[in-house]
Amino acid sequence: MDPSPAGTPGGLVDGPHPGTPTRFTGKDTRRADRIFAGIARSAGILVLVIIGAIAVFLVLQARSSLGAVHGGLSGFLTQKQWSPDAPGHIFGIAALVFGTVVAAALALLFATPIAVGVALFTTEYAPRRLASLVSSLTDLLAAVPSVIYGLWGALFLAPRMTGLGRFLTQHFSGLPVIGAVFTNTTGNWTGSLFVAGVVLAVMILPIVTAIAREVFKQTPVLEKEAAIGLGATKLEMIRLTVLPFGKAGVVSGAMLGLGRALGETIAVALVLSAANVITPHILAPGGNTIAANVSLLFQEAGTIGRSALIASGLVLFIVTFAVNFLARAIIARSGVAERSTV
Repeated sequence: MDPSPAGTPGGLVDGPHPGTPTRFTGKDTRRADRIFAGIARSAGILVLVIIGAIAVFLVLQARSSLGAVHGGLSGFLTQKQWSPDAPGHIFGIAALVFGTVVAAALALLFATPIAVGVALFTTEYAPRRLASLVSSLTDLLAAVPSVIYGLWGALFLAPRMTGLGRFLTQHFSGLPVIGAVFTNTTGNWTGSLFVAGVVLAVMILPIVTAIAREVFKQTPVLEKEAAIGLGATKLEMIRLTVLPFGKAGVVSGAMLGLGRALGETIAVALVLSAANVITPHILAPGGNTIAANVSLLFQEAGTIGRSALIASGLVLFIVTFAVNFLARAIIARSGVAERSTV
């Protein structure tokens, strides 16, 4: 006896088979594409509007101080003293920009090689469980609050940097051109840009490491196996395939870390001996950054003082944009170079 339902010859059931995927018509697909494109376009425009609104706010709030500063705009860019609310309104960002750039550059110099090494270890050398543990612990550094890093740097790290500082002063201060960097004649080793750079390096390490690790994981397996098959050692395989493939990603991660280092406030304010000086001696105490100066003085500043702090924030805003544009240029150039060699 035929068990098929009545009116369905051969046991065929009317309607689509339960396992058959749903098919969209061309009209539905085009409508979905238009909706998604509109959402994406709106998101991009919203980001531009927000950035533009921030820039306009900074410019409008900074106008009163830039009109009152002693020496005009040139004085604001070249003076080291910071006394915007005192008679004469003498203040400038020269020392602040110097401290900001030096501390962030030191952080990038210290963190990037370590981040690349950790990323290569977790992707190419470590067993899976150990790699997962190291990656989790490295990522956990990003969850530590800035004030904890600042307290650690001021109370634990800085007193223990004395030996390293003396060693660098004794053995490297006589070097030509860069010897002054390793000079410290004060005998005080705390509150220096060097210590601030080390603290910032630890803070940006998880960002650079995470991006480098994910980029290295995307290296084509066939290229790595081809290098090994041609007789390359593990190190040669990494140098010929992994590092060239991940170069743009490492640069992107380093620039993101640099952006955080440029804008860090509490940790730097706790570590540095706030002094608006320009000195090549990174081991000597003293120095300040734009972000730390804003966080320390904003509550007590007067009308001109707050406007001056916002003006310094505008400068930091411009510096950060310049760094990001430079990073994008480097990434684009490396991408062109890689395509030309294929």
